[in-house]
Amino acid sequence: MSEIERIFKCRRCGFCCQGETTVSLDGDDRQRMILALNLSEDQVRAGYWRETGRCVQMKTVNGHCILYQDGCLVHAGRPWRCGQWPLHPSILADELNFQIIADSCPGINAELGYEEFCRILRRVMAEREKVCC
Repeated sequence: MSEIERIFKCRRCGFCCQGETTVSLDGDDRQRMILALNLSEDQVRAGYWRETGRCVQMKTVNGHCILYQDGCLVHAGRPWRCGQWPLHPSILADELNFQIIADSCPGINAELGYEEFCRILRRVMAEREKVCC
């Protein structure tokens, strides 16, 4: 079992995909998405992205990310920020953040307790430039 799996196993419940906002996409995110959807960049741009100036994000529809349809359509090629969630650095800053996230995410191993969870997450974050679950 990996260090990440000790603290989090995605249940693909989609709770994190809900809401009217979404994450910004960097160039690598966009390329992974194009490959995962097996469409041209123009098709992905028109169908899935919202562009405001230089900011590119996924569109939302009916209160959730457009890519969530009984599961993520691009889970293997999802944006790194989606892959990072819920192992967000804010968990390390405040135990209340941990509790709020753990209460909304069934994949968090809250049974470890806050201190052990943070110890493992800090180690994982020190080993990687970007944490992706």
